[in-house]
Amino acid sequence: MSVIRARSAAALLVLLAGIGISPAATARCEALLPVSAAKPSPVRAITAEDLVGLRDIGFPDAALLGSLSPLALSPDGGQAAFVLNRADPITNSYCRALVVIAITPGAVPRIVDRGGELITYIDIKRGLFVPGGFPNLVIPAWSPDGRWIAYLKRIGGVTQVWRARSDGSAAGLVTRSPGDIEAVTWSNDGRALLIATRPGKIAAQAAIAREARSGYLYDERIVTYSGGYPQIRAADAPLENFAVDPASGAMRPATADETVAMGAAGGVGTLTMEAMAANGRRAWTERRAASPASPARLTVSGLNGAPIQCDDASCSGGIIGLWWDGAGRELRYLRREGWARGQTAFYRWSPGQGVPHRLWLTDDVIQGCRPVRDLLLCLRENSRTPRHIVLIDPVTGASSLVYDPNPEFAAVRLGRVERLKWTNDRGLEAWGDLVLPPGHRPGETLPMVVVQYHSDGFLRGGTGDDYPIYLFAAHGFAVLSLEQPAAITSTMTGLKDWDEIVATQYRGWAERRSLLSSLLTGVNLAVATGAVDRKRIGLTGLSDGSSTVRFALINAPGMFAAAAISTCCLDPKTVMTYGGIAWAEYNRKMGFPPATRDDPGFWQPYSLALNARDIDMPLLMQLPDDEYLMALEAFEALREHGKPVEMYVFPGEYHAKYQPIHRLAVYNRDVDWFSFWLQSRSDPDPAKAAQYARWEAMRATLRR
Repeated sequence: MSVIRARSAAALLVLLAGIGISPAATARCEALLPVSAAKPSPVRAITAEDLVGLRDIGFPDAALLGSLSPLALSPDGGQAAFVLNRADPITNSYCRALVVIAITPGAVPRIVDRGGELITYIDIKRGLFVPGGFPNLVIPAWSPDGRWIAYLKRIGGVTQVWRARSDGSAAGLVTRSPGDIEAVTWSNDGRALLIATRPGKIAAQAAIAREARSGYLYDERIVTYSGGYPQIRAADAPLENFAVDPASGAMRPATADETVAMGAAGGVGTLTMEAMAANGRRAWTERRAASPASPARLTVSGLNGAPIQCDDASCSGGIIGLWWDGAGRELRYLRREGWARGQTAFYRWSPGQGVPHRLWLTDDVIQGCRPVRDLLLCLRENSRTPRHIVLIDPVTGASSLVYDPNPEFAAVRLGRVERLKWTNDRGLEAWGDLVLPPGHRPGETLPMVVVQYHSDGFLRGGTGDDYPIYLFAAHGFAVLSLEQPAAITSTMTGLKDWDEIVATQYRGWAERRSLLSSLLTGVNLAVATGAVDRKRIGLTGLSDGSSTVRFALINAPGMFAAAAISTCCLDPKTVMTYGGIAWAEYNRKMGFPPATRDDPGFWQPYSLALNARDIDMPLLMQLPDDEYLMALEAFEALREHGKPVEMYVFPGEYHAKYQPIHRLAVYNRDVDWFSFWLQSRSDPDPAKAAQYARWEAMRATLRR
């Protein structure tokens, strides 16, 4: 079934018919588990389909460090289970499977169940549930006897609990909840499945449906740009725990002990860094300053139960994994450190016996680790290598491959990657990965596309995955993939809450100025390598990256020759209205002027609409229909001033686009756009003739 979530059945049918997809279409999933070829495939150039079709384990974005592991270990420690996910643009859906693999180098995985729709993350913002489009993390749960694996599976728009035999002999639905199940684990005795769900959502939806009959009260529940209907308040649908009989599906409220077990197993929202030893010792990270953005420091309980704080620099911030040895005397941990936390280090520490000792350091991203005997089972990736499962010797750092979900990439030309490092005008560290096309010759200068705003792990498409780095390189571009510096408030320990932190960042647009300084410094370093043509640089961004693009267009005129954004905008006439009452109140707390007061002094450094007259470079907007209304003030201002701007609106999308067919369209249009403006190239495909006619007209306007 397609993953498209249109706002009505009629809209869904129209949308599917418009793109030539039958509503009954299903993903072509025969190749979900890759077959290792006897001979290596011929080396070839990368395609947009290669990137969209990457097989994923866990969150696709490697920058989400410190999240729960997607790898679930069997009770005997001999096998791991995980959910494998792959997009299929042809049917605009996803191939998903529950996979089990023996924990041994070169193991052959097997599918024990397959199917289901992509499960996306629902955030809570300003007290309301807000869909974001980002894939959610699904963690399987083994029964204590190892015979069953429970997991979340979404069919028909509702996420339920399923269970499968670990040998793959059977799988079936367990719950029949009217609303989504958000987490699942087993009771300690294996007799019940413990789940977390929000029954209040069903009642809240029914109340909103009744309200529709007499009209919706326009209050803080309505997020205007998302539609003229109320969102559900988080307070009206708290998370509740239940116990479910695995055989019958009968459900009852969880006991106090079961609720505790649910949290200990890593239920919804459990991202605290914590480890328990077999002898009861505990290790955890905690913030010792008032600011919630201050670094979390490592603390353990001593053998006598008294806390022991680690005051060494290696115990402050960046810790993404904690494990005790079998005796509960030595703590091991993974930490992001080095220049702007761009490396992964492994430490061991015997509390009370000196400072931690670093055993090894790597540029790779390593995360999601689970202790297996004396080894660690981890997810590993780097700028040129997609994520794979490895066994790591914690003492030596030696790594052996357990499973590579994307072996085809060994035959894809990706070009050379060089890491550039710098500090901005505030002394904050930053870095960027400069990607050059395959076969680039020394002394050859190229147009460059800048992609934001994290550059951890395999270089896909930047934050939000909208700007395909290696696809740009394959089309003759240099690409600078930026890792932004720490926020200006990261060293301000006196800030007491997130509101104060954000307000400080907005004051005088201080955070935007810091990020712009970093961007310009990184671009100048890339130009200094001799591989980049300063007059042909494009800039891209989604979310915070889009904010940096818009700020740069206004405050660094002439620096960039073309731009593309996936999110837009904050402008004076819309920011206090189209976001709804709750957002308007929040913006006022952050220091924004009210809707009734013109304040050009506040807005001039940042508003694209107010500066439209002076923007003389082509701008592409590819926006979700959930957010595009926020762009209209800037878009129309640019259009009225005759500026080269083009906007596309993607139906059924949220902050991050998740539909495979849309991701493919975004990738290809990105390449067309920057090829046209920075390389003067056009795709001869007749289907694109109208596109290039519009762009040629824009170019003629610029030349006047």
